[in-house]
Amino acid sequence: CLPANQERFANGKLATVQFHPSAQVVMTAGHDRSVSLFQVNNFNLYCVDGIRNPRIQSIYLESFPIYKACFSVDGEQVIATGTHHKMFFVYDMMSGSIIPIQKVRGVEERFLRNFEVSPDGSFMLLTGTSGYLHLLSMKTKELIGTMKVNGRCTASAFTPDSSKIYSYSKEGEVFIWDVRSRKCLHKFEDEGSLEGKCIAVSKNNQYVACGSASGVVNLYTTDVCLKENHPKPVKAIMNLVTSATCVTFNPTTEILAVASCETDEAVKLV
Repeated sequence: CLPANQERFANGKLATVQFHPSAQVVMTAGHDRSVSLFQVNNFNLYCVDGIRNPRIQSIYLESFPIYKACFSVDGEQVIATGTHHKMFFVYDMMSGSIIPIQKVRGVEERFLRNFEVSPDGSFMLLTGTSGYLHLLSMKTKELIGTMKVNGRCTASAFTPDSSKIYSYSKEGEVFIWDVRSRKCLHKFEDEGSLEGKCIAVSKNNQYVACGSASGVVNLYTTDVCLKENHPKPVKAIMNLVTSATCVTFNPTTEILAVASCETDEAVKLV
């Protein structure tokens, strides 16, 4: 396969690569301040295509190196946060307009970087500093409520039905929140974690994966996570020797991808 972004290689580090939720489109975004969309053609037995992967569009955000970009669930918007900015941008793909969200009333942060979009498309969760988590309406981009973990929050994940949030702290604790009430339902300690880095919930809501700075990824069943303060992982994945910075399940919950951005080719499929 040729590079998906061969018609416009980035001038700096790529921070995001994501497939569109419904169209044959891939997005790249990164430190060169650009978001680019490319058409990706399917390979199959009868039609060998994908020779060009034509660029559909690129947008440039002046003085805004991108930390993370993400499609909305309906695929009509791209949300982009910067490396050192308290604002973020919304790119409306239907109208072609770029909307700056200068300030969210009630959110007092020096900069906003990491965020998650709920699977049902209703919410956007901003990870703040000092343990604060800000839940926004995806429709209006206004603050619904704020939650706070002990210590510093490093990663969060919605459950597949968007009813709960799992938040992983730098201190190795996982907090489980009820989205509707914003109350903490339970918390547990990730076994052996010296510093929490990434978390994922499987699409069938059966497993939770927690990746730490040691490179170890612990896999838990969700029913145990909701009951016990010191749950035992069903599996500890020790293949990475550098910090585990990304974990994600495939849609059928048969494969867990584990990766580290600290060294080349540090990707394991379990």
